[in-house]
Amino acid sequence: MNREEIIIQVSDKLRLIRTEAGYTQDKMAEIVGISKKTLVQIEKGRVHANWSTVVSICALFRETETVLFLFGSEPLEVLETVAREGIDFRKRKTFSPRVWWKQLAKKNDYILQQNILSKHFRIIDEKSYRIFSSFDESYSRLRFKELTSAKNKTKKKSEK
Repeated sequence: MNREEIIIQVSDKLRLIRTEAGYTQDKMAEIVGISKKTLVQIEKGRVHANWSTVVSICALFRETETVLFLFGSEPLEVLETVAREGIDFRKRKTFSPRVWWKQLAKKNDYILQQNILSKHFRIIDEKSYRIFSSFDESYSRLRFKELTSAKNKTKKKSEK
């Protein structure tokens, strides 16, 4: 998933997000910070929202079923991962239901997961704190290996 794909998906679902939230076009445009004319153009499929508008929509309406369906319970994590081209050591407690995540590996109190909708990867610790996320599977597996290897070395030193 990249910026352009996210822009297209959110633009295509904007009307549904708005109606699910129970807003008129006037109110939705005001909340998101765009003109009603622009909102109408996006909803009719004539133009796509820009990145800033998409980020606003996903942040402000992150708990709507439509946004959750697009990104799998962590829309802000997906946007942050895309915007920053991955996240490393940004510890934040995750609260997403396991239904959105497929466990790929578990070792030394770390879990490598993949979101079943957005397809991005993340590493969480035993307390469900997000350590890392990326759309790059190879890099995610490498970071997982590095983290679990570092934990092994720390454990061995403390046992001596």
